[in-house]
Amino acid sequence: MLELPKSREEIKRLQHDLKITAVKRAKLSPFHAKRLAHVDPARVNDPDEWRKIPILTKDELRTIAPDRFFDDFCLAPRHDIAELWRSGGSTGTPLFYPRTFEDLEWGRLSFARTFIAAGADAGDTAHVSFPLGIHPVGHVYARAAQHIGIGVNWAGSGASTPSQLQIDLIDKLKPTIWLGMSSYGIHLANMAEARGIDLADNPVKLVMCSAEPLSQAKRDKIGRMWGADVHDNFGMTEAGMMGSESEARDGFHIWTDMYFIEVLDLDTGEPVAEGEQGGLVVTPLRTNNATPFLRWSSGDVVVYKEHGDTAGPLSVFPVVRHAHRTVGFFKVRGVNINHQEYEDFIFAMADVIDFKAELVTRDALENLVVSCEIITGGDADAVRERIARTTRETFEITPEVIVLERGTLAREFESAVKAPRFVDRRA
Repeated sequence: MLELPKSREEIKRLQHDLKITAVKRAKLSPFHAKRLAHVDPARVNDPDEWRKIPILTKDELRTIAPDRFFDDFCLAPRHDIAELWRSGGSTGTPLFYPRTFEDLEWGRLSFARTFIAAGADAGDTAHVSFPLGIHPVGHVYARAAQHIGIGVNWAGSGASTPSQLQIDLIDKLKPTIWLGMSSYGIHLANMAEARGIDLADNPVKLVMCSAEPLSQAKRDKIGRMWGADVHDNFGMTEAGMMGSESEARDGFHIWTDMYFIEVLDLDTGEPVAEGEQGGLVVTPLRTNNATPFLRWSSGDVVVYKEHGDTAGPLSVFPVVRHAHRTVGFFKVRGVNINHQEYEDFIFAMADVIDFKAELVTRDALENLVVSCEIITGGDADAVRERIARTTRETFEITPEVIVLERGTLAREFESAVKAPRFVDRRA
């Protein structure tokens, strides 16, 4: 089943039958019974009938008490459950999604396809730095790699295998692929350089990321630091690994033979025009044996393209590109600074290795303090002046800029899975 569909017609045929099955299955859930009472499963390939299915939101899931989730929402009997996947906490208290043995086979396939999309193959070796545990991304990636003949070092995040040891393992075992969150990839490269190890000289030629936004500035930075091609992937715990990039890097090709997607105006429930922003709504067609997520509003804001900029095997799948909206921001003296935008702004400076931004209170005033590390031989005074000046010109606030000794931020970030680059320390 590693082979991709050969045509969009083949995908439509699969979707036709699998959508009917998904609705029939969901109607067995006590949670869905009343919500779907007016929906005829046999007719759901009629767009009007399909749209009778209410969109499932995070707020609606919050109405289910965590101790009632298995009985009220889920389907499979306990003896069919192979393992649990922890949600990302988007419903308030994190939930634990049961996965059946059949779900796991499809889940593993969805992850394995990302290796194929990135050009990896049997004979490669992978160092997996995604967290290992009840959140699935790390262990499913490792199992998917082994399934297609890629050797794996199950390192996990820095919380389970200290980053210094991870650098030693990469240096000694010479993997050809590194997998992890993009922020941790920068962190490892910084720590390695502080020890005199240049990861760009290592055999890792492919970096595979997921689980957090990857801007072009961050992609370029990781590519330089690792000397590798950087490949991004998209998934969610409620569904699985949903898609991957082609060589065109124009968004995520979604495995539509496994996940039926819609991009909607969430106020009206109507589809948005191609190329316009809308909310991503997902119906898993394969990994729904225990958790009937039907028309799930994931919270992602995306732009949909029917055809991506590739003529390769992924061309049978449509593309979604994240709008990269984020609620993360600092408000400094009435000025909003978007975390993602500021991270892109700093990482675009080739002589800045890493940074953190802090809000502090001094003499009853809010101040933005930017601490950074720069390349060996860099001009600290010039970097300080440029960051202060361009921040003022771009974001209308003048920061205090501190140039740190190399390795300072690496030591500070060591205990965190994702580097805490934005910290509010106001009194």
